[in-house]
Amino acid sequence: MRSVLSSAQRQAALDGVEGRTYDVVVIGGGVTGAGTALDAVSRGLSVLLVEAADLASGTSSRSGKIFHGGLRYLEQLNFRLVREALVERDLMVQKLCPYLVEPVPFLIPFTHRWERPYIGAGVALYDLLRLTGPRSVRGHRHLTRRAALREMPDLRPDITGAAQYYDVRVDDARHTLQVARTAAGLGATVLTRTPVVAVLRSDGVVSGVRIRDEESDRTYEVRARVVINAAGVWADRVQALAGEQSIDVTPAKGIHLMVPGDRIRSRTGLVARTPDSVFIIRRWFDSWLLGTTDTRWEYDRSAPVATQADVDYLLGHANRWLRRPLSRADLAGIFAGLRPLVSGRGSSSTAALRRDHAVIEGPPGMVTIVGGKYTTYRLMARDVVNVATPRPVPPSPTGDLPLLGAAGFSALRNQRESLARESGLPLARIDHLLGRYGTETPALLDLVADRPSWGKPLVGDYLAAEVAYAVLNEGALHLDDVLLRRTRAALENSDRALSAAPAVADLMGGLLGWNDQRRKEELERYRLWAESEDAASRAPDDAAAVTAVRP
Repeated sequence: MRSVLSSAQRQAALDGVEGRTYDVVVIGGGVTGAGTALDAVSRGLSVLLVEAADLASGTSSRSGKIFHGGLRYLEQLNFRLVREALVERDLMVQKLCPYLVEPVPFLIPFTHRWERPYIGAGVALYDLLRLTGPRSVRGHRHLTRRAALREMPDLRPDITGAAQYYDVRVDDARHTLQVARTAAGLGATVLTRTPVVAVLRSDGVVSGVRIRDEESDRTYEVRARVVINAAGVWADRVQALAGEQSIDVTPAKGIHLMVPGDRIRSRTGLVARTPDSVFIIRRWFDSWLLGTTDTRWEYDRSAPVATQADVDYLLGHANRWLRRPLSRADLAGIFAGLRPLVSGRGSSSTAALRRDHAVIEGPPGMVTIVGGKYTTYRLMARDVVNVATPRPVPPSPTGDLPLLGAAGFSALRNQRESLARESGLPLARIDHLLGRYGTETPALLDLVADRPSWGKPLVGDYLAAEVAYAVLNEGALHLDDVLLRRTRAALENSDRALSAAPAVADLMGGLLGWNDQRRKEELERYRLWAESEDAASRAPDDAAAVTAVRP
């Protein structure tokens, strides 16, 4: 598979889109759009994917970072959604992206004796719903009170026992990137920082889009046999550009808190009921991730922010269960994202809206995919391509198509010790690279061999070679592309990686040809973002938080 998303190839790709007619133009570079591009190109269609900002810059880098079936959806009797998601979850582990995922345990504590049969029946059904398909994730088990406290020493002792089950951790931004890169490797053209500014029509039928390259401020007109709107929380606005809006999207804000791994003594995550949803503590690499909230968001969809009320809400639920209370001083990171829910009119609760996806045809020449959940992105992509395809095509092959970096991963992982010896890097560094790049790891090691200084950490645990690779092969154009999405540095450091930003900007600038002024602009823009996020998270509510955000 050829190198894809190279910054050096970007202008050539832009020059090649004008005047060409694609079978499919996909709008949106989140996991649904990237998955749609992959599904379409793998069926033999010509594909262009355009994204207004960076890949996964919206919801797909701000999710709960887990592939799961949705245990709580069983209470909504949405058995089909749970079963589909469980099969997809196991498929990620077994075949599609094993290097990017890891099964992790969750504890459901009991405080009343009646909970064991009730919740036990739920987790048993959760396992039973995946009777067919791959089974790569362990099933549930029941624990006594003493066994539960051994699993989670920091759990408060006023419990009667627990059930434990497994779901699958994923780095969402990295996964979305690899979906898009896999599509590009098969021939799709993938362009970031190219918002759609107009939808073209011919005789009343959508016939393409006009995009603006934000790097040069130049516009391009692209023709398409069909346009697929996979813009997530912006899907209704894309439809409006086409002169018709048949859907309403209700953005629902969810925030998460990142806590260093040593703040909670536990071998397992935790799931607990709240009055309107669930509260979850999950292991995420060397940290703990606490979430989430579920509230309507009525402001700028490109800049959801957490508030002090959101933070207090999650800390309060955490401290209901933990022996050692957490405070704001324990937080390493805070982030907010929006769920693109199909509007449930007449309901004031977004938590009550179901996560099923919908494929909507119209206006003529445009098909919209909206709703759904991260875990079922592949099914959403299959369904929308089935509806939108402009000509007969083979069935979707993506259930058997490993993502870039996955094919041969087990064999390469078995060579981890020899890779460490040959590269001179510690074994822990090799494991880190394997878990992020899979079979692309040797390409990172080649960069280190050519430039030994790139084998040292530049930001947190991330090597300078990873920053260089992000620019050379992963389409990173701006400082935030690297610090927020190509790495997790901004989420894992209480200063949002501000202290490392100058060194990252120096390396990126050298590769991208930034002059001193451009470097200063990148640093200033990133600093303003970091300070705005911090100020917003100390505001009492959404309205006050929005005023704290600086442009």
